[in-house]
Amino acid sequence: MSRRWIHNLNRCADEYLDGIKDFIEFARRHNPGATRIRCPCRRCNNTLFESIETVGFHLVRNGMIETYSIWNLHGEQVDHASSSNALRVDNVEPIVDPNDQVMGIIQDAFPFASTNINQEGDDDVPTPIDSAEFEQYEKLLKNANQELYPGCESFSVLTAIVELMHGKIKYRMSNLCFDYFLGVFKRMLPTDNCLPKDHKHAQKVLHGLGLGYEKIHACKNNCMLFYKEHETLDTCPICNESRFKMTSQNRTTKIPQKVMRYLPLKPRLQRLYMSMHTATDMRWHKEKRVDDDVMRHPADGEAWKEFDRTFPEFAADPRNVRLGLATDGFNPYGVLNQHYSTWPIFAFPYNLPPWKCMKKEYMMMTVLITEDPGRSIDVYLRPVVD
Repeated sequence: MSRRWIHNLNRCADEYLDGIKDFIEFARRHNPGATRIRCPCRRCNNTLFESIETVGFHLVRNGMIETYSIWNLHGEQVDHASSSNALRVDNVEPIVDPNDQVMGIIQDAFPFASTNINQEGDDDVPTPIDSAEFEQYEKLLKNANQELYPGCESFSVLTAIVELMHGKIKYRMSNLCFDYFLGVFKRMLPTDNCLPKDHKHAQKVLHGLGLGYEKIHACKNNCMLFYKEHETLDTCPICNESRFKMTSQNRTTKIPQKVMRYLPLKPRLQRLYMSMHTATDMRWHKEKRVDDDVMRHPADGEAWKEFDRTFPEFAADPRNVRLGLATDGFNPYGVLNQHYSTWPIFAFPYNLPPWKCMKKEYMMMTVLITEDPGRSIDVYLRPVVD
């Protein structure tokens, strides 16, 4: 039985779906009477037991472990003399140097800078880049090459910060908790270590990677944003409400009545095309989607097809991005404050295949409104529309 389907990236292909049916039949045949079997999807990794129907769903959604080509955990007999060594080799995950991963992140973030350096001495004219951008690139490169402490070969300063910040986000640590453990780690390391002392300083090191946010002042009554042509105004031209709160005359800084956070969308979309793998996935809807009148993806819907007929020039290039927007308010303080709500606005790149476009990794928060916008949410969407 051929098992090449396990490596098929298109989980909607007939070959892949038929392969799942073969696996389910194989599992039923070799585990008679069993209601739950090990799930070999990439997320469960053969460690969790699920119902046979759930296993089939997981294999479509998550894909099967690519190295699991001999189904020994589901009843297949293994010829140990001939295949034990192969199994042992196949099941070992490749060891990736975290420092190499960080250098890859920098090259993805600054492709023109790294290209210019690599092409020094070539006859080709290097791509001009902004001096401030190149300065950020040099700072990141310095931190990526600097040892965490003298003699440390496994972690650079940047690698250590990226690893720690990844753990903070993954396990939802608060800034205070992160500061505490960062201080503990710093005291554990040799005294001449270069680890930042707190979360604020760690963010400064990562600032060069971009993906920050902008603060835009808003009218207290949600009339408008103090943005672009209205950026210098101190009062709302619609309701004459002051832009800033009333404070003592001795205070040097002004406090705005209302602030929204805008996370620029364009750099995030550009990042999807900086990686070879996601750049290919962003063309999936045109180049790899199976068009058989079965609804598996927004591109199979009539709205998508009608848009293509209305704007043929936009539809001609599969790299053009189709976005979905979604928002909802929630109360971050539970029942403690019934009058406060926060409204995040997310964008979803529908170019990606169905098993990626709705994953958390590809959801992009574009706007964070810290108070209920009421019926004026279109006011806060202006930076996204622009």
